[in-house]
Amino acid sequence: MPFDRFMADALYGPAGFYTSSGRAGRRGDFITSPEVGPLFGAVLARFVREEWLRLGQPAAFTVVDAGAGPGALARAMLAADPDLLSSIRYVAVELSETQRDLHPDGVESRGDLPDGPFDGVIVANELLDNLPFRLAVWDGGWREAHVSVSNGELHEVLLPAPSEWEWLPRTAPHGARVPVQEQARSWIEATRASLSAGTLLAFDYCTARTAALALEPWRAWLRTYRGHERGGHYLRDPGTQDITAQVCLDQLPEPNVVRTQAQFLQRWGIDELVDEGRRAWSVAAAAPTLEALRMRSRVREAESLLDPTGLGGFLAVEWTA
Repeated sequence: MPFDRFMADALYGPAGFYTSSGRAGRRGDFITSPEVGPLFGAVLARFVREEWLRLGQPAAFTVVDAGAGPGALARAMLAADPDLLSSIRYVAVELSETQRDLHPDGVESRGDLPDGPFDGVIVANELLDNLPFRLAVWDGGWREAHVSVSNGELHEVLLPAPSEWEWLPRTAPHGARVPVQEQARSWIEATRASLSAGTLLAFDYCTARTAALALEPWRAWLRTYRGHERGGHYLRDPGTQDITAQVCLDQLPEPNVVRTQAQFLQRWGIDELVDEGRRAWSVAAAAPTLEALRMRSRVREAESLLDPTGLGGFLAVEWTA
């Protein structure tokens, strides 16, 4: 089978990683921005409110949390702006039924995107890197990696690349690999088309050009994770580890806005929220309450979310309708 079919089964099949126990969170397998703490969701709530205002405060306004995982972003956004989010439709989309069971009250939890067209915002936090991709390998020319089973073990088989892959770099180091992210492109096209007005916003680790990945060791961009550590080879023990890759911007529809995550968060008021947290802690430090402790934690959360060598270096990519 082609690599994208293997990856889809390994992540979302009957015995897939996300079908069973794999998930984000401190008790899960990796930390994404919403799991750092509620600050990320508080900034996103500001962005959503501004989009609602920009569109003229439509009575019907939908927020779609695509790839919602266990619902950390939904919880933070609902808590940050309950007045707005109580009057709009919040849809948490997650393929894994196990993770949908963890979604908070007050959201519409489902396994697929809602039908459009609708006005609103679609947020995809670290979703594109998890969408199954095909795998090109340089072996004197581009070949396509397939996965085969022999004697109960998984093996990689290289077959001729399809002719439509002529856009790949003309040459590459022997053994070089790059992802062919057709599903990511199709998902963006279809999801953006579901918006009558609004914004599709994706946060992810990205590379501007596919050719740049061909010059890197493939293990630097084709990664596996489990238990907050790097996993093994992607063919090893399928269903027990996450499989993820850098997102190649040149393979996606051209975005309207590209910023780093740090720039996006600063644009939408993270510094103001951190200052608010410092002031609240200063007032309550002598007899701290749980809320004051939460406010103080914004300083630590911001450090992680804005770190240019970590989450702050991710890209925030916007497609508007």
